[in-house]
Amino acid sequence: MQAPSPITAASLLRIERVTKTFGTHRAVDEVSLDLAAGEFLCLLGPSGCGKSTLLRVLAGFETPDSGAITLDGEDLTRLPPHRRPVNMMFQSYALFPHMSVARNLAYGLQGLGLDRGQIAERAQKLLRLVKLDGFEDRRPDKLSGGQRQRVALARALAREPRLLLLDEPLGALDRALREETQAELRAIQRRLGTSFVVVTHDPEEAMALADRIVVMDRGRIVQVGPARELYERPANRFVAGLLGDVNLIAGTLGPEEGEVRGVHTAFGHFSALPSSAVSEASEGAKVVLALRPERLQLGTGENTLSGTLVDAAYLGDRVRRQIRMADGAVLRASASLPGDPGDSGIGQPISLAFAAQAGWILPA
Repeated sequence: MQAPSPITAASLLRIERVTKTFGTHRAVDEVSLDLAAGEFLCLLGPSGCGKSTLLRVLAGFETPDSGAITLDGEDLTRLPPHRRPVNMMFQSYALFPHMSVARNLAYGLQGLGLDRGQIAERAQKLLRLVKLDGFEDRRPDKLSGGQRQRVALARALAREPRLLLLDEPLGALDRALREETQAELRAIQRRLGTSFVVVTHDPEEAMALADRIVVMDRGRIVQVGPARELYERPANRFVAGLLGDVNLIAGTLGPEEGEVRGVHTAFGHFSALPSSAVSEASEGAKVVLALRPERLQLGTGENTLSGTLVDAAYLGDRVRRQIRMADGAVLRASASLPGDPGDSGIGQPISLAFAAQAGWILPA
């Protein structure tokens, strides 16, 4: 398991060894994490991994059993939600159906000591920010899903929080609208410079939004880093599978070969980069070789796998192939050659190659 993200003096938010239990279930297990000012962080993991509980702890809706939370040096650990410079946007959006868009935003501005003119001015500014100026008098039921999402975001930003927490904010949108809204959400965050923490179970969404992704499993942080680092250099099999399609080939660790190491598998001997968890392991240790399908190219090369083509699907920008190996295992490859229809040669021998730098050796 990778060590948690280091806590530095420049951190805006500090989470230090926070634990939260419900009965005998430890939902959050000694989590330590930092967040920089203006950073967009995604908490990613399957249902029950602790990401939403951690978000609720940050919001003040849950009190940790132990540990500490500080924001810009202020201890938030025991503060109630209304006293934190933090706001939360819920998956349901929680808009008042009987209120217009303008009144929904005005509600979020109550208690700030602003007069009506100031409230109207700030509400208008927020509507321009989320590209909904002209929608002031509409009620939520007259808006599309994406528009309701943007109203909820504007209301969450109305009090100018230092930190905005978002719980599955795009989960109710269809795929096309979700992808469009991801870009808008990221643009708004960059424009404001507000620190965002988003919970999602969608790896593609996390990769599209986040400066850093925090992968959680069973209440603990497994790995923290930018999307590319987690995708190309996962800490373990769990992260590798969570971030996208991956071929995992069982083997044993071979000798050092410069910066790469050998791996003995049922399909032959290959060279690949070792993860930190196996870089010091002895020869003969059980490992898995992780290969992303798009890193497998047709033909022969530095490392070559041979099998039988059993299926090919043309997907426009690529051809997705399935190759059965001698022991019956099926590998997936998604790279295609220009103009290659992909489906020729079903049932015929096929060779796939990958560079040593494209393979990643993980603990078994």
